[in-house]
This record gives sequence, C-alpha cells and structure tokens, in this order.
Amino acid sequence: MRKLILFIVVGLAAGALIGQLMMSTPGYILIRVGDISLQTSFWFGLLLLFALFLVVHFVLRLLWRLRRPVSRMKLWNARTRNRQAMHRTVKGLVALAEGRWKRAEQSLTRSAEDSSTPLVNYLSAALAAHYQGRHEQADELLKKAHNSTEGADSAVGLMQAQLMLDRQQSEQALATLTRLQTQMPEHPQVLKLLKQAYLNVEDWEGMRQLLPKLERHDLISEEERKTLERRTYLALLTQADQQQDTDRARTLWAEMPESLKGDVDLVLLQAAILERGNDAGEAESMIRQSLRSRWDSRLVAHYGLLSVEPERQLVTAEKWLQERPNDPELLMALGRLSLRNAYWGKSQEYFEASHRQRPSGVACAELARLYASLGQHSKSQHYYRKSVELLDRSLPALPQPSEHTS
Repeated sequence: MRKLILFIVVGLAAGALIGQLMMSTPGYILIRVGDISLQTSFWFGLLLLFALFLVVHFVLRLLWRLRRPVSRMKLWNARTRNRQAMHRTVKGLVALAEGRWKRAEQSLTRSAEDSSTPLVNYLSAALAAHYQGRHEQADELLKKAHNSTEGADSAVGLMQAQLMLDRQQSEQALATLTRLQTQMPEHPQVLKLLKQAYLNVEDWEGMRQLLPKLERHDLISEEERKTLERRTYLALLTQADQQQDTDRARTLWAEMPESLKGDVDLVLLQAAILERGNDAGEAESMIRQSLRSRWDSRLVAHYGLLSVEPERQLVTAEKWLQERPNDPELLMALGRLSLRNAYWGKSQEYFEASHRQRPSGVACAELARLYASLGQHSKSQHYYRKSVELLDRSLPALPQPSEHTS
C-alpha cells in the first residue's frame, strides 16, 4: 500500500513538472511536403514521434519473427514433446516406485528420446526390465543409456554391476567394479558394491584391502567392520595353511590389527601353521604371550600339546598353577608336560587332579594309557572303562540293538 501511494505521488509530481515545462517552453513543428504542410505544437509532435517509433519497432519485431516460421514451429513442437515426455517420465518413475514394472518400463522407454534426461529414463527402464526377469532387454536399455549421454560411463557401470550382483553374476560384477574403481577409487557406491562382490566370490585379499576405505568413508558400522575383519583374516590364514605358506601367514599376522591378535581362534590357527612349518618355538611363544593377556582353556590345552623345551614349559605352567590351582585344563596340560619330562608320578597326580575337578573321558584315557605303560593293568582297565562311560554319556540318544538281536 505504501509503494502504491509513493508511486501515485511521484507520478503526480512528474506530471506537474512536465506540464510546467510545456507551458514555460512553447514551440511548434512544421512539416511541409510540396503544397502540403502540417503544423503542430512541439510537445504533441514529440508524442506522435514516440508513438510512431513504438509502432515501427513492433512491426519490425513481428516481421523478424515471421521470417523463420518453420524453425519456430519446430521449436514449439519440440518444447511440447519435451513437456509430454517429462509428464510420461514422472508417471514411469511413480510406477517404478510402486513396483509396477511393466508400466514403468513402457512409460520410461517411450518418453526417453524426447526427454531432457534420457539417461534417467533408460537406467530406470533397465531396472524395471530387470525386475521382470527380462535381462537381455535390461542390458539393451543400458547400452542405450550409455549412448544417450556423454560421460555416462560411471552411472551405467554402477547400474550394470548392481544388476549383475542381483543375478548372482558376481565375477562379471567384480570385473566391472574393478574397472570403475580405477577411474573412481574413492567413490562410495563403488566401494559398497565391491564389498558385496568380494563376499560373493570370497576374495578375502580384496576384502582386506577394501576394509580401510569402507571405514574411512563411514560405509560400514564398527560392529560389521570387526566381524568382516575377523572373517577375512581367518579365511586368509586358512588359505595360507592349505598352501603350507608359513611366510604368507607371518606377513598376515604382522599386518593384522592388534585387536585381532588376541582372538583365540586366530592365535590357535597361526600356532598350528607355525608348528606345521617346523616353528613350534614361535608357536609356543605366541600362545604363552596370549595367555598373559587373556586366559583361555583352549590355549592352555594347546600349550600342553606343544613340545619345544618341555622342562621350561613345565616350569612356566606350574607358575600358572599357583594362580589357578583348580583349573582342570591346566592340570591336564601339566600332566602331559610331565610325561614329556618323564615325570611319571607327577603326571599321574596331575591327571587325577584334573579328573577330580572335572570328570573327563580324556583324563581317564590318559591315566589308562599311563597305568598300562607302568604295568598296572587293573588300574589301566579301570580308567579305560571310566573313559568309555564318560564318552558314552556325551553321545546322542540313539536306538541300539539288544543282546538277542541276530
């Protein structure tokens, strides 16, 4: 409202000023052509000239526009088709979101050529065709998408890799994603799809190299990262064990995150690899250090099976016994280490103590074997029967033949 009042006031002031100027500056314009003359006041003539200028300007612009009517008609037609294409594109995208794949593919494909974004049309139509199980048509639409827009390699490649993964074509998807990674080494979607492809083909070395990038870009939760990291190193160490490649296992262990070096399964696997590679001393040292930071019955049991320096091992284990006098697994390990040192009486005591703490078929079997070697056959038979009884209790309940069954 204030602007309107201000506009009126300014208009009135300008009108008054022009009126005053017209009264204070009289004059006329005379135009004579042959015997014909035309005379008018200066100010009215000036107004006529301005009006004539406007008319001429309008006529010239109209003539200029009519100069190329065909091209202008084409432009108008193209704009109309583009608006219609955009309308069909929106309908196709809505159908795609609603899961109406056939309708989505038809709408998006029909409007692709007239659309201002043909890449979006073809990619979305390829997705709709894929969900219908029309894989060949989806691949054809991806080719059209690639040809429709310059610089569409990455977008088409990502869509192609995603569709391949959905079809369980993991090797082909991995090849596509590897090519894309060379072009876009830090692209988040490429990294996420690579994780899935590596898992599908069980490429654990690739996964090992990928994990730091996934973590750096926050593409993986802390819990999933730990799970995948552990799974990756377990698989890689298993491969090294199968290939009897001790050097590879050492390299993996050295590069392994410190948080995993206390994992019992990994420690036991690495120790087994070192033992098979005639490095039992290194395995013993590894288990001993692991037990200092984390006590675990499986590590203790494995320590009792090692034979590196039996006398030193026995002394070490007996120091542990001072802190854990009733640990059945430690007592079992001490019994076995005593056997390695030819301390028959001590081994007997440790096995019996282990059995008292936790009745075990293994402890009974060790005692039966020891007493048989010592010539005490009645005791040996007693512990053999106990061993069988304890083992029988751990078996599942299954039907058995009776004594009279033929």
